Amino acid sequence: MEKPSVFDRFNDWLKRSVTIKLLSIGVLILILLIPTSMLQSLVSERQNLHDAAIEEISSKWGGRQTLGGPVLSIPYTAQLKDEKGIVEFVTRYAHFLPDELTIDGKIFPEKRYRSIYVVVLYKTVIHVSGKFSVPNITEAGISAASCHPEKSFISVGISDLHGINEKIICAVDSNDYVFGPGIATHDVLTSGISFKYPVDTTQEIPFSFDISLNGSSSIDFLPFGKLTTVNLTSAWGSPSFEGSFLPEQRTINDSGFTASWKVLELNRNYPQQGTGSFLANGREQDNLSSFGVKLMLPVDEYQKTMRSVKYCIMFIIITFLTFFFSEVLNKKRIHPIQYLLVGFAICLFYVLLLSISEHLSFNKAYLIGCISTIVLITYYAKHVFKNNSLTAIFTGILILLYGFFYSLLQLEDYSLLLGSLGLFIILSTIMYLTRKVDWYGEQ
Repeated sequence: MEKPSVFDRFNDWLKRSVTIKLLSIGVLILILLIPTSMLQSLVSERQNLHDAAIEEISSKWGGRQTLGGPVLSIPYTAQLKDEKGIVEFVTRYAHFLPDELTIDGKIFPEKRYRSIYVVVLYKTVIHVSGKFSVPNITEAGISAASCHPEKSFISVGISDLHGINEKIICAVDSNDYVFGPGIATHDVLTSGISFKYPVDTTQEIPFSFDISLNGSSSIDFLPFGKLTTVNLTSAWGSPSFEGSFLPEQRTINDSGFTASWKVLELNRNYPQQGTGSFLANGREQDNLSSFGVKLMLPVDEYQKTMRSVKYCIMFIIITFLTFFFSEVLNKKRIHPIQYLLVGFAICLFYVLLLSISEHLSFNKAYLIGCISTIVLITYYAKHVFKNNSLTAIFTGILILLYGFFYSLLQLEDYSLLLGSLGLFIILSTIMYLTRKVDWYGEQ
């Protein structure tokens, strides 16, 4: 009998060496990091397309709305002296916020579709009422002689003017004034509407007006009153209250929600009156302690799919370990190419999950992708193992893994606890099953 050559013995050692097999599995896992990262890019791309569809529809209907004001602005003449001592007269503004501000609104939501994407739009009818106290010019540091109360105006901040549906008429002290587009200064508000109002600096100024406004996704308010009260009602059953303040009272059920806020002057970081940009200090209008509600879709399939993709590499490692211990315990060789094909099948599950969840619910998409992938891998494993009992055990492990990772996705608050316990159980099982394995092959 011919004695095996050195090359044949070395080749046989490569095939039987546990260390080499583990190294090759590690290399395969590194290779599969490429499609895993591509999966995350694919989910992000689909999310961006969804966001673009929302942006396109919102730009024509009305974007996320922020309502602020009203604000009473009184112009005055200021003297500026440059380095050469030349005096220049410029127009500045003193701004006054209302003492009382009450906002009552009803939100009428609806879903719009662009291709396979759904966008939440709304129409809201808002009644605003309140009053300004007597404007105190001297407290603002302005002399009465430099002030021009006959040129004063009242402005209201609206972040997206595309959403205005009807003419807005403000009742001020028994007189009606029609709002016009734009505001004379951006000291306080960056976008909005206004009307000229010759102010009487000796009287309080009561006001009230109604706004019919289109918007999308969310609506926020700025707490400009010494006491700001906001009451909202809607038929939307999945609100998310956001911003600087949560509602004092709220009721949420399947038929809709009601919410009420009460914000004091002391709860925010700016006064009731001042000159120039005393309130904004360079900040955007939406950041002035705004608060409100976001109309959320019950399921965000992209967020859940992205979270599931992050578990992909862990799923591959556990599946490869199952294949590896099937080799060790049953002395059945499995080629690295077979490992790689199973890894690609696992990656394909996430593509199925993403594509199906865009048309069905996430739970149904997960079930369909899970069954399809398990059937595919089980059929392949049966021909690899050539052992029905071993194939059944492997299929059971796959079912447990998919169920385990689904539980992680559902239990956001307890995912770390469940994940750590699950990994501990998996590691304990592996250590128990391999406690008698002769890794060096000395026996």
